[in-house]
Amino acid sequence: MKALFTLNSAESKRLIAKAVVTLPQVQSALNKGMIIIGAGTTNAFVLEELTGTVVDKARYTAGIIAGGRQCVTSTDERLDPVVLVDGVRSDLSWEEAVAKIGAGDVFIKGGNAIDPDGVVGIQMAHPEGGTIGKALPVVVARGAQLILPVGLEKFIPDVALAADVSGIHSFDLSIGIKVGLMPVTYGQPITELEALEKLAQVEAYCISAGGIDGSEGSVTLVVEGPSKEVEVLFGLVKSIKGEQPISALRQKCSECGSKCSYPGK
Repeated sequence: MKALFTLNSAESKRLIAKAVVTLPQVQSALNKGMIIIGAGTTNAFVLEELTGTVVDKARYTAGIIAGGRQCVTSTDERLDPVVLVDGVRSDLSWEEAVAKIGAGDVFIKGGNAIDPDGVVGIQMAHPEGGTIGKALPVVVARGAQLILPVGLEKFIPDVALAADVSGIHSFDLSIGIKVGLMPVTYGQPITELEALEKLAQVEAYCISAGGIDGSEGSVTLVVEGPSKEVEVLFGLVKSIKGEQPISALRQKCSECGSKCSYPGK
């Protein structure tokens, strides 16, 4: 049996989140271990699925791309990343948690790009590399589990090349905050395709992307497999249709020290 459907950006994030929480390493750390859920809108969906609580997704962000530019959420408005220890919300900051991280623990970090080789790119507006710059060396050195939820709306040809032409100090002009791009080859990327194939015994394919009237950033997907598997999965997809779009909280231009050429700034 085959099924066809389109997911907008918010629906894709919900689907990916539902798959992330089923991963064996996530379930193991949820039972006994530590899970660090980094800032990001897709991660906000993951946090909801892990805890069963509603998360203000516009505030569970740091660096964002919104309103046609790279920007950040004001530190006064953003929510701190959540750390779960044995399934219970901890008072640990994400920095404190990373300092304690071990092989059985999980760090969940969203991305800004993914390429055909599965390399994930993460934008860095902080000159010292931000969250990924601090966390990745420790996570890799200790063999901790890195999960990278990233939708196919962020598919680009070559993350390594993108990193080569990026860099905060390399740009002369920018509409939005200047950024570098960190290529990440370590860990497990989860796109809509991996999500669908982990939630049911199907083969999943992306056959087109984009749209209008709220379907900007959407992906059109095909799944194929045993009738029972496809029908159950199709029911799940129908249940997430209508997921509300995510708003943005951008800091005021007057608060920003970057030399940005955004019109009207």
